[in-house]
Amino acid sequence: QYQLVESGGGLVRPGGSLTLSCTASRVSLDDYAVAWFRQAPGKEREGVSCISSSGGSADYADSVKGRFTISRDNAKNTVYLQMNSLKPEDTGVYYCAAEYVCQRSAALYDSWGQGTQVTVSA
Repeated sequence: QYQLVESGGGLVRPGGSLTLSCTASRVSLDDYAVAWFRQAPGKEREGVSCISSSGGSADYADSVKGRFTISRDNAKNTVYLQMNSLKPEDTGVYYCAAEYVCQRSAALYDSWGQGTQVTVSA
């Protein structure tokens, strides 16, 4: 079983930016699509973005299109989520997960990191 580790969260003002990172231990992420999900208090975990194993394709939730960019550096075994123009509704715990192909449902991912908190507030 491999482990994913998220980092880069924090407190930021509306309109600000953050970059999240997802790394893995005991596995190479090269073979996996990697997704970012987020969960706000009292809400279900929702998909934010996903990138294919090659990095050749990426999907985004409508709520973040044009503001978030997912990328990967397989040499560093890391996937990034660049978040710009952040809004209070982006607040939540952000998780990364890996599977052979991108999946829309969180239930289809077996391994999760501990998450990183993102808070957007004035």
